Amino acid sequence: MSTALSAVVVGADRLGNIPDLLKGHNIAITHHISGRDPSHQKRGLQLPSGTQLVILLTDFLGHNVMKTFRQSAQRAGIRVVACRRSVCSMQQALTQCGLCGRVAS
Repeated sequence: MSTALSAVVVGADRLGNIPDLLKGHNIAITHHISGRDPSHQKRGLQLPSGTQLVILLTDFLGHNVMKTFRQSAQRAGIRVVACRRSVCSMQQALTQCGLCGRVAS
């Protein structure tokens, strides 16, 4: 079994069934950030070390917070997945970016 991809999820207060879906695709949530804190809009934001994937839950994020996290991920060369906070939307986003095939053995 390969090591899980470490992900930071940005947006929403609760994740519902999304952690279970991600675990099924060998993706581990290392940090969950609601995006409500005004400091999340700062340009010099640093993502936690070891982050391999940033997941933006677009229906629970302001444009400035989303832009800040997307730019931080791009500077660090980290893949970004943006979708709504639903299992169906997350599954579709993972399929489109090619992460759907990372099912744990």
